[in-house]
Amino acid sequence: MWQRIRDFFRDSETLFWARLQALLGLVAAGMAAIDPVLLQAVLTPKAFALYLFANGVITELLRRRRADDL
Repeated sequence: MWQRIRDFFRDSETLFWARLQALLGLVAAGMAAIDPVLLQAVLTPKAFALYLFANGVITELLRRRRADDL
């Protein structure tokens, strides 16, 4: 089972992170389409800025983890 999961992400943490973001974005878009009030309490401007910063840091760390030229 674990090997199938690793094969799906081609043994790449960066691909896992990208696909997780796509899934979370799809869920958030669905929630916003059904009832926009559901996201207003969670997605404040401050929380959104923190999410963008954390997302950038995590993406960079995962990318550098595998890069041989950096």
